Amino acid sequence: MAKLPPDQEFVTHVVKQLVDNPDDVELDRKVDEMGVLLTLKVNPEDMGTIIGRQGSTAKAIRTLLRIVGAKNNARVNLKLEEPEGSTRVRAPREDYKSRPREMSKPTDSDTAETADKAIEKDVKDVVDELEL
Repeated sequence: MAKLPPDQEFVTHVVKQLVDNPDDVELDRKVDEMGVLLTLKVNPEDMGTIIGRQGSTAKAIRTLLRIVGAKNNARVNLKLEEPEGSTRVRAPREDYKSRPREMSKPTDSDTAETADKAIEKDVKDVVDELEL
């Protein structure tokens, strides 16, 4: 087998160590005037592992990949290919407003009402302590 370029070898090694299905890892490398584009395909079950919480794992891999690219005088970017049959669906913004009451954020009137009850309770406690 021919030796892979350093950037491709790096990403392949890191990703295969992270995922549960290392045999499903595919990395495509394209070079153009803009630099190098690595397109990563993984098993759909491993996509969350590669992305990480709020994209932290993917961001870390991209940062390290840029360092590897800089050592080789190349601009390297990583693209995560969304697997076929992906169930990622983002709800429209309007749906957030129609959430059940217990899941929604408290309104200003709810907060004010709670604060009023707390003050009322504190005043009663002070009055009882003073025995007025």
